[in-house]
Amino acid sequence: MLLDAGESIKALSVYLGHADAGFTLRTYTHPMPSSEGRTRRAVDSMYEATDSAPDGPQTAHGE
Repeated sequence: MLLDAGESIKALSVYLGHADAGFTLRTYTHPMPSSEGRTRRAVDSMYEATDSAPDGPQTAHGE
């Protein structure tokens, strides 16, 4: 739940008393129920950001 809420893997590893964050990753990073939707929104927003900026020869000349 903490990973799904955005907590860092390093912090979670410390909270759980794991000496190695790799162990925490291998043990607790199975796909979360909300991760598919979050991933889709992140990719969508990346493409939306690129669509809003003009692209072409005019941008190379600072117009």
